[in-house]
Amino acid sequence: MRVLVVEDERILADAIAEWLRDETHAVDLAHDGQSALERITVNDYDVVVLDRDLPRVHGDDVCKELVASECDTRVLMLTAAAQLDDRVSGLSMGADDYLAKPFAFPELAARVLALGRRARPAVPPVLRRAGITLDQARREVYRDGRFVPLSKKEFAVLTELMRAEGSVVSSEQLLEKAWDEHADPFTGAVRLTILKLRRKLADPPVVETVPGVGYRIA
Repeated sequence: MRVLVVEDERILADAIAEWLRDETHAVDLAHDGQSALERITVNDYDVVVLDRDLPRVHGDDVCKELVASECDTRVLMLTAAAQLDDRVSGLSMGADDYLAKPFAFPELAARVLALGRRARPAVPPVLRRAGITLDQARREVYRDGRFVPLSKKEFAVLTELMRAEGSVVSSEQLLEKAWDEHADPFTGAVRLTILKLRRKLADPPVVETVPGVGYRIA
């Protein structure tokens, strides 16, 4: 998934991003509300992890902008204010989930994954197609019962293909969801990752190339 972490405490922001990247997500960072709004305008995020007390533009206003845009992005609000009234007000303005600081990173990651499944048409936590079983929570993949070890990027790309349920996914869409904003749009990273996926998934081939369009799992 593509995740934006908006947190003005840079050490904490880096720690959150590192943890989520280890969970195979593509993560961008913003350290104030204005920068967050600029990135949201440019990129299509599944989840925004949003600190509430931000400089330049308050986190509440960022949340309201997202809700007003009627996009599918889900908001996980982070805050040091953990009283009931604070949680209620955060959820009332449109946040999808609310996590008080300090928090445990595994819980944060689990909440991000749960919200990501709701960012688009609902999909089950375990995806199955063409003999492939992909468990999003455990980050495990099996082909006809055989465990397939994948890198983080390979897992992220396969997840997008499995979520598409047979529809074609373009290279641009894969680059958007599996890589962060620093990825070169002219890179051959997607093609190389697809080649590695095909080799690891073995025969018979399941990842098809649709010339000039993208890739799919039929």
